[in-house]
Amino acid sequence: MSANLLDEPGTEAEAKQAIWTLNFGPQHPATHTTLRLILELDGERIIKATPDIGYLHSGFEKLGEHLNFNQYVTVVDRKNYISPPLNEVAWHGAVEKLLGIDLTPRCKYIRVIISELARIHDHLLCTGAAALDLGAFTAFLYAFNLREQINDIYEEMSGYRYHPGYTRVGGLLQDFNDRVLDRIAKFQASFQSVYVDVEKLLFRNRIFLDRLRGVGRLSKQGAIALSCTGPIARASGVTYDIRKDEPYLAYPDFDFQVPFTEEGDCWARFIVRMEEMRQSHKIIGQAVRKLPKGPVNVPIAEKLPLPDKLTTYNSMEGLIQHFELIMPNRGFETPRDEVYAAIESSNGELGYYLVADGGEFAWRVRTRPPSFIHFAIFPHIIKDHLVADVVAVLGSLNIIAAELDR
Repeated sequence: MSANLLDEPGTEAEAKQAIWTLNFGPQHPATHTTLRLILELDGERIIKATPDIGYLHSGFEKLGEHLNFNQYVTVVDRKNYISPPLNEVAWHGAVEKLLGIDLTPRCKYIRVIISELARIHDHLLCTGAAALDLGAFTAFLYAFNLREQINDIYEEMSGYRYHPGYTRVGGLLQDFNDRVLDRIAKFQASFQSVYVDVEKLLFRNRIFLDRLRGVGRLSKQGAIALSCTGPIARASGVTYDIRKDEPYLAYPDFDFQVPFTEEGDCWARFIVRMEEMRQSHKIIGQAVRKLPKGPVNVPIAEKLPLPDKLTTYNSMEGLIQHFELIMPNRGFETPRDEVYAAIESSNGELGYYLVADGGEFAWRVRTRPPSFIHFAIFPHIIKDHLVADVVAVLGSLNIIAAELDR
């Protein structure tokens, strides 16, 4: 920035020259090569921040208009790629609302189990990476080790470790087998000891606490005005949780609490996520103990679910339905209607707005991803903080770049 030599010291022009522009990311390790912040600085103090979302564009919404309702599940997996099953449950929940499908009890319970496993999977990365970005490396390793056990469960139930693509219209790819339940039991047994280890490492770590407390504060009124949901809203005293306030699947059958606090700073968002993991662990335990028997897919007489191999190979009805659903330009018909359905994902309200014109593809698909909303609040809560606080605030928001896609 050049200076006008005729300007007197202390003038407005000199004050403007004291403002510097800094690109924070996408190369910075804390931005994971996909987030960019344009910071305007007065010394080390931030006076303005502008988020840039244009670093991971894959046309996710448009793909939903060119793939059928079962095929698209492999794409929604890759939006919030840290907790893929939650995306699947949200997408097929919207499709099933459109079609008026009532899932079987066993399917509802299994979807709850995979949703809560995904929530823990996401929160482990968020809390572990938040610690890592501030220099606490050991807690990150403990969190990642436990996440691998969840990946083992995904692999056993679907064949894929990271993007399971497990739900289907009217049900699931396949039922849980004994090996899946054994892996879930192993994870449940390991969870508490890992949680205690992370708690001992971070909850009384003076450096960690000083970097989080009082930083990036968001008031309850601010959280409501900025459309925040999930742990970010609950850390500011907004107790809304779709699992409780607009129940879906089998959540009314389970005893669990909605953690919240009113401080609204980075530390509050951290401890809310930590406590949510304990509540998810509790839900999984109840769901496994009370898991109903029976089919996981609605009856093939409804002409909606994809028949399993046994049905396809051993009955004419199954073979015909498999053919109808798989062959191009066939599939099932949909009503000419529009719906919106949302679930409580790991980061907040994840919803799908779906318009159908009677064909095998959606006419329009739009997503309400929490990260897109929450990245927009960053300029409001980082103002007047120091550059060093950017990492703490960004980590507490848990922005998943693929959800920013537009």
